[in-house]
Amino acid sequence: MAVKRVVVGMSGGVDSSVTALLLKQQGYEVIGLFMKNWEGDDTDDYCSSRQDLLDAVSVADVIDIPIDQVNFAQEYRERVFSYFLREYEAGRTPNPDILCNSEIKFKAFLDHALELGADAVATGHYAQVREVDGLFQLLKAEDASKDQSYFLHRLNQAQLSKSMFPLGKLMKSQVRDIARQYGLHNHAKKDSTGICFIGERPFRDFLNRYLPTQPGEMVTPAGKVVGQHQGLSFYTLGQRQGLGIGGGKDSTGEPWFVCGKDMAHNRLIVVQGHDHPALQAHDLTALDMHWIAGVAPDLSRDYAAKTRYRQQDADCRIAAQDGSIHFHFPAAQWAVTPGQSVVAYDGAVCLGGGIIESSRS
Repeated sequence: MAVKRVVVGMSGGVDSSVTALLLKQQGYEVIGLFMKNWEGDDTDDYCSSRQDLLDAVSVADVIDIPIDQVNFAQEYRERVFSYFLREYEAGRTPNPDILCNSEIKFKAFLDHALELGADAVATGHYAQVREVDGLFQLLKAEDASKDQSYFLHRLNQAQLSKSMFPLGKLMKSQVRDIARQYGLHNHAKKDSTGICFIGERPFRDFLNRYLPTQPGEMVTPAGKVVGQHQGLSFYTLGQRQGLGIGGGKDSTGEPWFVCGKDMAHNRLIVVQGHDHPALQAHDLTALDMHWIAGVAPDLSRDYAAKTRYRQQDADCRIAAQDGSIHFHFPAAQWAVTPGQSVVAYDGAVCLGGGIIESSRS
């Protein structure tokens, strides 16, 4: 069936606004939908949802499409935020934006759009979808600096078959130029940063509302105490800022980095120097692996993967092993972090990914 009616997730930002504009110009019946995913403390200085809604409504008026608002706050708390807290409490560093995409933007939102009679949904993500021999592939965006396939790697065939990403072939600069050309007032609006429900608020203060603070010792791998931490949940591997310790007289004077967590003894393990061996890993194990095609690719081949967003793809070998997936990188990867996602690629094609469980040098 040909796509005729498209529901666009409009956030008030320039990307989703231009997405709606382009689809309208291409002749689709476009309906805008603004998603509210967080409630409870959205009256303070850090929440921009009210202004974002006003921006989305203003854009919809300019390009002459209907727009509505839908509240997914309950679904967000149940499907995303509860997971977020469990992972941090366990000492891992989750990426809730990935779960938000698979559970909210392309599940709750998609279901709602289909109820509105939509043939497809569209968002302002920088990615592409391609159908090959009846299977839908997720591709990187043309703008490598904005590619968001990493965050979309948990989408399945049913979700991709109903998804459109009109910005996938455009540069960010082109998107802003289009918005400016057609008189969209948000053409220069700053991109949103951070986790979608938190906004640009102090992360430690936010997390402290929901998780207990358990201060403890910062130690070197040899067990030497060099400082005090405020709670293991507040730190992530590779972290440099906010440790509150400097180079001692008997040290190299190099900055300190988090390299591990001793949950049993409530100790944060730190080392000096960005290139310290404790921060390097050639191997990792991933759980909860999701392959976009529904089945694993040919694991006898070499692929590439990234262990964090904005990281360069790194050559790797992938193997199934005791119910988990093992990644081996000939070149060591820096600060591989449990709870984050490792995402595999075959050239421009995103194959899928899993949750990092552990790593070793």
